[in-house]
Amino acid sequence: MLKKENIPNLLTVIRILMIPLFLLLTSLTNSISWHIAAAVIFAVASFTDYLDGYLARKWKVVTNFGKFADPLADKMLVMSAFIMLVGINLVPAWVSAIIICRELAVTGLRLLLVETGGEVLAAAMPGKIKTVTQMFSIILLLCHFELIGTILLYIALFFTIYSGYIYFKGASFLFKDTFK
Repeated sequence: MLKKENIPNLLTVIRILMIPLFLLLTSLTNSISWHIAAAVIFAVASFTDYLDGYLARKWKVVTNFGKFADPLADKMLVMSAFIMLVGINLVPAWVSAIIICRELAVTGLRLLLVETGGEVLAAAMPGKIKTVTQMFSIILLLCHFELIGTILLYIALFFTIYSGYIYFKGASFLFKDTFK
């Protein structure tokens, strides 16, 4: 029997396992119907991100696996989606590159904060807006609602850069001796 404290981790694993299916559906053909199927898979996977966090907080079942795998699963899902959207000509490569580089830089910063005993910065509102606009832009672009999807994409790009700036500003003490 599955214990309730394992459900958030199971949702994270399910999200990771949905990524190959998402990749397959976006790469099969340039058919709108396959892209919509990929959008549904992406939406379900994105919802598991919300749900596993909600359940872990509600039930107070934060685990080391969850602390590691949940953000990794999120990054894997979003980065895979942006790479595939470039491949099907729905997102400019430079936009995808900025988003992916920011995600990697903030992940590295969080690791550095943990290693140096610093406090890991919690997601602030700009980071939450970034996540929501990224996810909705991906879904809308895959459904070929290109105008609103592109508008959301550039809003997501703005909040990607802005929230990255906030993270690095908050951890600037780590780099105070860098250019002396």
